[in-house]
Amino acid sequence: MVLSSSSRSAGDPLSDVLAVLGARSVRRTRLEAAGEWALRFPARPRLKFVAVQRGACWILVAGRPPLALGAGDTLLLGDTAYTIASHPAVVAVDGLPLFGTTGQDIVRLGGDETVTVGGGIAFADQEAAFVLDALPRFMHIPRQAPAAAAVLRTLSLLEAEAEQPGPGGALIMARLAEILLVEAIRAYLAEHGEESRGWIGALTDRRTGEALRLMHGDIAHAWTVGALAARVGMSRSAFASLFTGRVGRPPLDYLTYWRMTLARRLLEQGGMDVGTVATRVGYASQSAFGHAYKRMMGHSPRRGAQ
Repeated sequence: MVLSSSSRSAGDPLSDVLAVLGARSVRRTRLEAAGEWALRFPARPRLKFVAVQRGACWILVAGRPPLALGAGDTLLLGDTAYTIASHPAVVAVDGLPLFGTTGQDIVRLGGDETVTVGGGIAFADQEAAFVLDALPRFMHIPRQAPAAAAVLRTLSLLEAEAEQPGPGGALIMARLAEILLVEAIRAYLAEHGEESRGWIGALTDRRTGEALRLMHGDIAHAWTVGALAARVGMSRSAFASLFTGRVGRPPLDYLTYWRMTLARRLLEQGGMDVGTVATRVGYASQSAFGHAYKRMMGHSPRRGAQ
């Protein structure tokens, strides 16, 4: 999922972040199992989805009670270790070696009573934290959830393509995995958005969501807290308090954080000098940009451009 700037919808923070940070589908896997089995997987800095197509299984994550999953249930995991098992009491073995070889994307353990599909979305070096910090480490989208219908439709398309692959099947399945990820995030936010912290949870609130869309839609604009508050119909103090509580950062601190994250990505990609990047993210002064960049990233923008 490496979206071009023309394919992003202006003012859509989720699309903007996933595109700018180099989100890409890294792998799609399938597990078929029967009897007693349990596989454990380590924490990794990426988003991972696990969807049950057939049968049932359990997911175990430290600090949470075991969760039973059935056909149609989907799980979205952040940077956390987890175990998938036929039953919580089964002793788990390391699952990575089973999927360790490139091209070894299907693992069969004694039958196909239970079938799960998985996929990962990775990000450009150093950029995963922006997304992972904004999402819960554990997101369950049950098949009964009203917003799960789109997830289930995408899951059925994945299953159909896997069973009858045609020309371009690998590309289709990679894109469906990406769509499934976004649909899972949407479904989770529809159910739990009000209780979610971070910028992605703030999208579900009309006022903080509109402020984020304004900032992402025109990153170089000289936004002020007062201007943003007026655009969303709130007083300056009430807006600043609401935004900070929902996002975890004051409005202009978030704006600077995103500007510097975008600037680092542009510098790493090459093709722009420091002055051009400074202008692109809203700084008329290259010196002011350099100070802001070094304060947040810990080094000068010229080092990032190397």
